[in-house]
Amino acid sequence: MNLHDHFESLYAADEDPWDVRTTWYERRKRAILLASLGQARYRSAFEPGCGNGEMSAALAPRCERLLACDGAASAVAAARRRLHGAAPQAVRIEQRSLPAQWPVDERFDLVVISELAYYFDAAVLQDLLARTHAMLDAGGELVMCHYLHDFDDRMSATADAHALPGRLPGMVRTVRHLDQDFLIETWQRSAS
Repeated sequence: MNLHDHFESLYAADEDPWDVRTTWYERRKRAILLASLGQARYRSAFEPGCGNGEMSAALAPRCERLLACDGAASAVAAARRRLHGAAPQAVRIEQRSLPAQWPVDERFDLVVISELAYYFDAAVLQDLLARTHAMLDAGGELVMCHYLHDFDDRMSATADAHALPGRLPGMVRTVRHLDQDFLIETWQRSAS
């Protein structure tokens, strides 16, 4: 079973397969990520791999526009239910195959890659982060949050994935939160 089919089957069976809505671990991690953001408001944010939309719902009030996407149709449907009632011009939830359908024609001042990067191998991840860098406005932020421990589907180590943004031109790390189970880091793109 490929990764897309794997996630589709997970979300088709349970719209919250990792209990991100209810567990203290997930709620605490989300709160720390939100507290790691350098700005109170963002013009335009992108959240790839949005899953059931729980992080999207937390980001939406801080964004003029939010594009959240996932490859699994069942996850997208769950995210749309979660964000039902959000202003349609402010929040777009789309089904996109990542990284092939990365929104390279748009600009963002916030990109949140959470619990996603380690599902890609090193070459794909480097390409994905280069695309992220290209679409990030000067002064914009990239936030990455990933689980530290091994699991079956992992293709890249969290440490390896988080080492890549700092190698991109003009990216300066502004936050590093190392927890016993997860790592959150934020980088800001300089104006030059």
